[in-house]
Amino acid sequence: MHSLPSLKATQIIRALKKAGFIEDRQKGSQLVLINPHKNARTVIPIHAGKDIKKPLVRAIIHDTQLTVEDFLDLL
Repeated sequence: MHSLPSLKATQIIRALKKAGFIEDRQKGSQLVLINPHKNARTVIPIHAGKDIKKPLVRAIIHDTQLTVEDFLDLL
């Protein structure tokens, strides 16, 4: 199992877009990304200047149905 770093929201969004996710909607600081091919959906909190901590990064990866290794390759 690889260790996950704390990441900025923009880094996560960029990686998920490479994996085929598209922006569905945004309300306030919550961006919803979907992948129509996998039928997967996740919510990314966007707060300027703040990192997304490791447990939430792991939950986002779980929601996207990717493995940690695949996600790290997309970074």
